[in-house]
Amino acid sequence: MKKIIVASKNPVKVRAAQEAFERMFPEEVFESEGVSAVSGVSDQPFSDEETYTGALNRIKDIRQRIPDADYWVSFEGGVEDKNNEIEAFAWVLIENKDGVVGKGRSATFFLPPAVSQLMREGMELGDADDKVFGLTNSKEINGTIGSLTGNLVTRTSYYVDAAVLALIPFKNSTLYRPET
Repeated sequence: MKKIIVASKNPVKVRAAQEAFERMFPEEVFESEGVSAVSGVSDQPFSDEETYTGALNRIKDIRQRIPDADYWVSFEGGVEDKNNEIEAFAWVLIENKDGVVGKGRSATFFLPPAVSQLMREGMELGDADDKVFGLTNSKEINGTIGSLTGNLVTRTSYYVDAAVLALIPFKNSTLYRPET
């Protein structure tokens, strides 16, 4: 059994990591555990760079604190202002015990004006989503993407695809190994 440490206790992220590994490596058995991790960035990253940095910092934090895993996974959701609209996305980073890092970025979607306005006033996306859609703790259920798609795309499925992309170097290790 291979041990996966996820840089979050959010059940959506832990479930997404587990599902991505099971899809990419159906012949293997994985056990995922979520732990709190330090991002070192704003609670609501507001650029692609800040979001990526948060994911990278979370990987470093959990790897240092819990070195006895096979993989470390971080999900960092962020937003960026594009032409006076706010786009939402996430970075997923996965590191293995050999120090190989896989990176995946989710699809991008644009937030409705009511959510964007609340975010510009300083509210985090999950809180803005809860307020606009009348929900409670939506980030641990189906998130903004679920609210906007009628749960056709859930927060878990949204993250699974990005995590699968981050697993490409591990599925194709001979293509991604450093040249000697």
